[in-house]
Amino acid sequence: MAVRSALVNVMIGAARKAARALIRDFGEVQHLQVSKKGPADFVSAADRHAEDILYNELKKARPAYGFLMEERGVVEGTDTSNRWLIDPLDGTTNFLHGLPHFAISVALERDGNLIAGVVYEPIHDEMFWAEKGGGAFLNDRRIRVSARRRLDESIFATGIPFKGKSDHGVFLRQLGAVMAVSAGVRRFGAAALDLAYVAAGRYDGFWETGLNPWDMGAGIVLIREAGGYVTAIGGGRDPQLGSDIVAANDHLHRDLLSIVGKATIDGA
Repeated sequence: MAVRSALVNVMIGAARKAARALIRDFGEVQHLQVSKKGPADFVSAADRHAEDILYNELKKARPAYGFLMEERGVVEGTDTSNRWLIDPLDGTTNFLHGLPHFAISVALERDGNLIAGVVYEPIHDEMFWAEKGGGAFLNDRRIRVSARRRLDESIFATGIPFKGKSDHGVFLRQLGAVMAVSAGVRRFGAAALDLAYVAAGRYDGFWETGLNPWDMGAGIVLIREAGGYVTAIGGGRDPQLGSDIVAANDHLHRDLLSIVGKATIDGA
């Protein structure tokens, strides 16, 4: 059985408590109070409630740590080395449409480096977790990225820009380039879960632009600990410092990075 550190236990406990509230609200999705944050970008009462629970649970366990959260933004801590990155409801649009594909994402950043991550998908009770140097796990089972080497046998996931988002043309070039060489592309609407699925070998790779640190943090830890590679689209090892990401197994990352990178530059 996998042995979890006290730190990971704190993260998992907070995610499970927030998930119980989300599940209750998901059962009553038609009654949720919904407010617009921007074009096609919604935030619900459930989203805010889940974030409150995560904040309170993590604050209780580690009072000095800071926070970077989707709704509240930055909350400074007296411990300036440690910061939680929190997405209380990744896949909000899915949630509000009654689609059972959403997750809670919690990562810990220490001195600018991601050291632990949890992605919890409550509908199927799938808890993805990892700690730097300790491997990646799904519940109590060790996970690894896929072993596929051929693009034409591989499936990739992505996020599609919607109304109010820029660079639709860039995405269409990227999509066309990956479609031309792969066994398929999927878009399920929850980046944290897409990254967790790469770590578990369900997808062979993932790319997206326009993300935030709380979307990517936990997934980056999961993939690296599962033996995969994660970079920004332009290369480099720190996608959490930007807004775009390419992630894949160790055999396919270079190819996917090259394909997506070339498509991004073409026509620019």
